[in-house]
Amino acid sequence: MPLYGSKKFNAINKHTPRLDGYAKAQGKANYAADLSLPHMLYGGMLRSGYASAKIVSINKEKAEAIKGVHAVLTHLDIPKIKTWSNYMYITDQVRYIGDVVAIVAAESKELVDEALAAIEVEYEELPAVYTVEEALQEGAHSVHEHYPNNVFTDSEYDVIKGDIESGFEEADVIIEREYETQYVEHSYIEPEACLAVEDANDGEMTVYASAQSPFFTRRYIADALQVPIKDVRLVQQTIGGTFGGKEEAIGLISARAALLAKATKRPVKIVMTRQESFYESAKRHPFKFNYKIGAKKTGEITAIDGKLVCNSGAYNNQTQFMNWRASVHSAGPYVIPNVKTKTYGVFTNNIHSGAFRGYSSPQLIFAQEQLMDELADELGIDPVEFRLINCLKDGTLTATSQEVNNVILDEIIEYSTKQTDYSRKRNEYKSQEGKVIKKGIGMALAYRGCGFGAESVDSSGSMIIANEDGTVMINSGLAENGQGLKTAFAQVAAEGLGVPVDRIRFHGSDTHMTTDSGMTVASRSTAIGARSMRTAAEKLKQVMIKNAIELSIFPTDSLNSIKELRATPHGSVKGITMADIDQIDIVDGYVVHKVYSQIRVPFEDLCVSSLWAGKQMAVYDWVEAEKLVQDHHTGQGKAFPNYSYGCVIAEVEVDTETGYVDVVEVTSSHDVGTVINPSLAAGQIYGGIVMGQGFGVLEEVETHKGQIRQHNFDNYLMPTSVDRPKMNINLFECDDDTGTYGAKSLGEPATEAVAAAIANAVANATGSRVRQNPADLEKVLLGRKLR
Repeated sequence: MPLYGSKKFNAINKHTPRLDGYAKAQGKANYAADLSLPHMLYGGMLRSGYASAKIVSINKEKAEAIKGVHAVLTHLDIPKIKTWSNYMYITDQVRYIGDVVAIVAAESKELVDEALAAIEVEYEELPAVYTVEEALQEGAHSVHEHYPNNVFTDSEYDVIKGDIESGFEEADVIIEREYETQYVEHSYIEPEACLAVEDANDGEMTVYASAQSPFFTRRYIADALQVPIKDVRLVQQTIGGTFGGKEEAIGLISARAALLAKATKRPVKIVMTRQESFYESAKRHPFKFNYKIGAKKTGEITAIDGKLVCNSGAYNNQTQFMNWRASVHSAGPYVIPNVKTKTYGVFTNNIHSGAFRGYSSPQLIFAQEQLMDELADELGIDPVEFRLINCLKDGTLTATSQEVNNVILDEIIEYSTKQTDYSRKRNEYKSQEGKVIKKGIGMALAYRGCGFGAESVDSSGSMIIANEDGTVMINSGLAENGQGLKTAFAQVAAEGLGVPVDRIRFHGSDTHMTTDSGMTVASRSTAIGARSMRTAAEKLKQVMIKNAIELSIFPTDSLNSIKELRATPHGSVKGITMADIDQIDIVDGYVVHKVYSQIRVPFEDLCVSSLWAGKQMAVYDWVEAEKLVQDHHTGQGKAFPNYSYGCVIAEVEVDTETGYVDVVEVTSSHDVGTVINPSLAAGQIYGGIVMGQGFGVLEEVETHKGQIRQHNFDNYLMPTSVDRPKMNINLFECDDDTGTYGAKSLGEPATEAVAAAIANAVANATGSRVRQNPADLEKVLLGRKLR
């Protein structure tokens, strides 16, 4: 299948401008931190600063005595202190430095800070565990009493396929390697923010928040207040970046703001400082990988054995879901007959980990794709040829024994390596003796299960409404988080209904206005979630066509002038009947006859007639998830409805005197099934490349005894526009029609393989491996010294 553009559509596959682009570009978009209400108070949180401690006593009298302070709440003052997933609204025992021990509402931010400083807390320090190794030692301190050995048992997954021992017996070459990745901050420009207000009439709590998944955040608020969900409304505001980060943290501060609003009977606004966001927002899970892999001299991989262990930090809701996904992808996009992998998380007294773009895949691919290069080198086989021998193809089986089809990975590899002259450059760069600046090139493959898969139910619902003037309103429980969801959904609706995109409005997410369609995560929204938008639009088209016939919307003069139409078997002399329904369509905002194109009625004329005739003009539709079944003990079965595939090639220049890695050029090629909007797709990949670059060479939140060394962007290094490489993007389409109009996931795949490609490029340039991410100055120089 060629690059995108061969499929024929009316509204999708087009460079449609973002619906929310103008407001953002002009600086007119309102964010949660911009909101203000009369009589509004400001909220703040007191954090312990300890990694592990018991709260002996809290004295809040001095804080409460400050004029202008309206509420000081501790764990003793609220109905429920712990979430359903172990996070603490206000804690009674400190498990990491970000734990909140009190919250305050006051007339100004300055008074909030004064009140927080006036709260007197007596702590008794407790033993702590800071590394996975410490946490797993016999007799180690338990971070949570119900996980006595610190293993997050809900996050343990095994994948067992074939016979691992016989697989290694067949191998001519066996290697074993260890790899490690780091904590990474999301680094969104907008910190977490919310505004809570209680309705004085009925006590309903409304919260306006920078919430990635509004219904998920609503659950936190109702849980903290201990009220029915019907009494809580969450209205999502424009989000200034999230990438998975605005889930738990925004849920916690929204709940705290609601608790303060209820206590004071006044609106309460909380905006995290950047330092607070560093403390409480989730980080990318650090992983430690131990892989053993074997292959025949001819290049076929015979077996892989892996242990994948992540540091969950002090609290975690995501590890149990993320590790399931990690287990499914634990052997990479390769045909391997014998697989044995174990994946699990471990609690420590550190900042907590959580959802982050890629949801384990950037870490896994960093290890797996270096492993493939190292095995290819041991075999003396070109890494491109080695991958082409072993990569998934039509009719082959994944590590979970799922048969895959419509696989174009080999085509993507061949196109990308030819485009970049990969093999010639790689061989040339092996010999750069005497040069201080050395060039390198590296590649990495990726594949990703689309949507939730067997991890969770992946159903969704959508509403579409035709207005009397021919404009259209759409809504979904899935949310715009900056990824372009409103625009993509509008294009899908336009394609299904047959009207121009500029007639469609997607207002946004309000939990009182639509149904819960699950979390806006897992790159599921367009590929999987928009299926209900497509079906709703297509059903509304049929409803409106039926209205057109029943209302005799077509002019009689036009019908009578067509002699052929009079002679139809239906005997329709006066007009078109229901027998003609298959011949009627809505195209580009007109109701048309498929055969007699002279018959054209503006869609708005049909709409106004339908309204005054009391006809249906709206459809709500729900698409249920495909039933996927896996064996819990072996991981075998159909894990995802389908997969997207990618190949990333990175070119670097390494200063061998300083260790600085300059990422010069990145070529990123992706199978997206069907491109809904090429501009949005390219935007995802551009951003994904730079985010992957940061993960690969710069970014790290360093921890020491539970404390963090980076508290703000002044000492947290990440790429800027000056650092970005030259970027080449290839969008591939295939014949898989599982997703919405055939669309596949792209938001997370866009960043997943970049760091791995960079790591392989660094190895090509220097002749030494950086197996501990990121490839920063120290690690690159150390690697050269250890050669």
